Amino acid sequence: MYRKILMPTDGSVLSQKAITEGLQLARSMGARVTFLYAVENIGSTLWISPESVPYGLELIEDLKRVGSEALSKASELAKAAGVEAETRLVEARPLEAILAEAKNHDLVVMGTHGRSGLDRFMLGSVTEAVLQRSDRPVLVLRSK
Repeated sequence: MYRKILMPTDGSVLSQKAITEGLQLARSMGARVTFLYAVENIGSTLWISPESVPYGLELIEDLKRVGSEALSKASELAKAAGVEAETRLVEARPLEAILAEAKNHDLVVMGTHGRSGLDRFMLGSVTEAVLQRSDRPVLVLRSK
């Protein structure tokens, strides 16, 4: 049924939980997984003055490093679970990156914090946006 599963991650504990559950599903179905980490290009909002450019470039490199670490942890979990996996680090808005990559997959597995009210309004929800816009099935694991 599901042969290719997309598992976006932000490196959080919640993402790790979703990955662990998704890997169990992938193993039981003999599916391959792709772990995705999106580094949002903050350049359009960060470059207020020429003095900020070096700090902005350093910040982007730090975000890429964090993404690489998250993908490395996910790969280790996949290897331990006996699931074939690949990783993708992209520079894009997370929602756009997930929707674009989902087109090449049968299922998306994501976590959600389950925020509501003002928290959801202020922080947004990538998972909710994926649920609303994806043409692929989405398995959502909620934080307890």
